[in-house]
Amino acid sequence: MIAIFSHLFDPLTLLAMLGGIALVATFQNGLGALGRAMAAFHPLLTADPARDRDAARAAMLKIDQVAQLRGLSCTDRVKTASPFLTDAARKLANVDRAEAFEMWAAQTLADRAQRHGAVHKAWLSIADAAPALGMAGTIIGLVGMFAAMDDPAALGPSMALALLTTFYGVVIANIIAAPIAARLADLSERELAWQREAADRMLAIARRENAPLRRASIREVA
Repeated sequence: MIAIFSHLFDPLTLLAMLGGIALVATFQNGLGALGRAMAAFHPLLTADPARDRDAARAAMLKIDQVAQLRGLSCTDRVKTASPFLTDAARKLANVDRAEAFEMWAAQTLADRAQRHGAVHKAWLSIADAAPALGMAGTIIGLVGMFAAMDDPAALGPSMALALLTTFYGVVIANIIAAPIAARLADLSERELAWQREAADRMLAIARRENAPLRRASIREVA
């Protein structure tokens, strides 16, 4: 069994496959998106949207209490481990209109969703390119076999190339790239869900705290 698995590893063939896949993915998505796709390995292994959601809800309770006791201008004093919540609390503390915070939140979440979508697309490109390049390697190997029909000793390397490229394409596409793309899509959906929830609660706080000011302004004009 070990001997069989040892024959499945050919460094040059594997490097050629990975290089070709990276080239195709770069052409389709750009070098920046491919770099972000590789960087996504860290959140892929460490992200926990459920934990982040619970922490955000606890932070929102503190922000709500601070807003009621001291006003919106003090909400940025609530410390959180989430960069999104930190930025949102700072924006909430410095915004003069609830509509301005609403626009900021919508744009920020839209930009985040776009970045997540680009990373997801890059991994899907890798999953699509791997079988195609594997099939190309198979064709090259078959051509080599037919060209060397008069030399039986030359058939082995060509057949190995034909089979290994197909094997690598299947493994990279279906065991690596496609599961990673699916996992990142799930993480993105769950992360954006709790961030939208937090933004909606902050918007409600902003409208509630600004409401007395608006009523006072109307009485003054009257």
